[in-house]
Amino acid sequence: MIDGSGGLTIGRGCDISSGVHIYTHSSAKRCVSGRRFAEVERRPVAIGDHVFIGANAVINMGVTIGDEAVVGAGAVVTADVPARAIVGGVPARQIGRVDLTDPTDPGFVVSGS
Repeated sequence: MIDGSGGLTIGRGCDISSGVHIYTHSSAKRCVSGRRFAEVERRPVAIGDHVFIGANAVINMGVTIGDEAVVGAGAVVTADVPARAIVGGVPARQIGRVDLTDPTDPGFVVSGS
């Protein structure tokens, strides 16, 4: 499910895995208010270059994901993700970073390892 109704930018060379949901709108406020708020809330999502998004991740409206970041499978991204960050969990938090210091062997550095 990829929703671009609130504005969506996807950079070059991204991998978006199966089951990923990207939302650029929310009707929750309208629904719970008994429709007193007629407008659907919309905010753009921006995904940088060479970003990997794992299976079944959810990207919420208003989020920016920096270049060369990794979003783990099943993560729920509710806040901006810095470039080269590895995020996972619900809600997503940074668990590591992408290390590209050796261009012949790019690797990942995960917190605590």
